[in-house]
Amino acid sequence: MYELERITARRSELDALAEELGKRLQEVQAEREELVIAERVLHRLAERGRAEAEAAVAQAPVKVQVAGRAVLLIPHRGDSPDEMALPGDYRRILAIVRAADGPVQVRTVGQELVPRQATFALLARDGPSMQTAPHGVDRAGPGC
Repeated sequence: MYELERITARRSELDALAEELGKRLQEVQAEREELVIAERVLHRLAERGRAEAEAAVAQAPVKVQVAGRAVLLIPHRGDSPDEMALPGDYRRILAIVRAADGPVQVRTVGQELVPRQATFALLARDGPSMQTAPHGVDRAGPGC
């Protein structure tokens, strides 16, 4: 009967060990599931960060020098479709086009954007070769 007692004792030891290992296995599986979720969250955050960085680079306005002024090469477009988000020159162009009764030529818009005195100053600076006269009128002026 001594063997039967040994077998029973060993079986109860193994049952206790199996119970302890089962609990430990559940804890390990729960921790693994938490780690899988944490990994997914980190991947999503990294993807979002990359997408935001790429969008910021793609939407970054580029400034260039035009006539001594820094202007945007391509105007920055934000999420707001509001006209007030546009640069001042663009808003003035829209106002000129809206004020017209029909289609507007670029020349007309340019004439309204650049004041008349500034136009004459540009013509005087560039010299008479840049000036144009009405048809049939000598550049030097009438009666010269």
